[in-house]
Amino acid sequence: MRSNREGALKIRVNGVELAYRVDGEGPWLLMSHSIACDLSMWDAQVAALSARFRILRYDLRGHGASEVPPGPYTLDMLAEDAHGLLAALGIEHCHWLGLSIGGIIGQVFALKHPGMLDTLVLADTASRMPPEALPGWDERIRLASASGMAGMLEPNLGRWFTAGFRAREPEIVAKISRLVLATPVAGYIGCAHAVPTINVTHRLKEVRCPALVIVGELDPTSPPAMAREIHEALPGSELAVIASAAHLCNIEQPRAFNRVLGDFLERHRRRRMNAVR
Repeated sequence: MRSNREGALKIRVNGVELAYRVDGEGPWLLMSHSIACDLSMWDAQVAALSARFRILRYDLRGHGASEVPPGPYTLDMLAEDAHGLLAALGIEHCHWLGLSIGGIIGQVFALKHPGMLDTLVLADTASRMPPEALPGWDERIRLASASGMAGMLEPNLGRWFTAGFRAREPEIVAKISRLVLATPVAGYIGCAHAVPTINVTHRLKEVRCPALVIVGELDPTSPPAMAREIHEALPGSELAVIASAAHLCNIEQPRAFNRVLGDFLERHRRRRMNAVR
């Protein structure tokens, strides 16, 4: 284990060196970020929750300060990265918050490691990839291969934020733009091969932990219809639609996102505390 930038650490698990950071005190809450971002996309959620939760954020393989092994990557591989990180840190159970590919990984993790998750929060994600969406991922891979991450910048920003937010918040958009441009092309492509293979809707009935599904009202990538499909397949899950937000709704509408997330996690944190008394 060794130190990394801005208080983060690095550790080798599952054959890859991952960058991670721990903030706060309380029950463990793991945060798994979107493709072409890094752990810093959760800054607003860490600020809101670190007084009540001990938050573990990490950079996916091929992203941020984590190692970039040869691709393509698989969803099982990405789920085992998270499992290996938890095991290396001695964490036996945690809450999970994942957005986009982070939510996809969370579903695979919950099915592979039942009993390890106290709750599962899935934001702007999918449990299966419709056939009509598959060519879009082929095009992303082609564009990244031909033009690098500069070629991915405008298409990503157009999916991730509404036009109004991009006009109102240029500094935030510039920060996210830097994350996109800094993403290694090989890491992006490695994960882009994994995303469209998700197909677990029919198995979500096996997930027994409390679950919350969050989606941006205007998300064109993982629209509310996908969120409702996950919600209907997850026993006893809750659904929250964030108004006036696209794909990165945790960044576009942090107050609304944090309120829904915080209320859900706090209820189940207290319920677990009462259960062990």
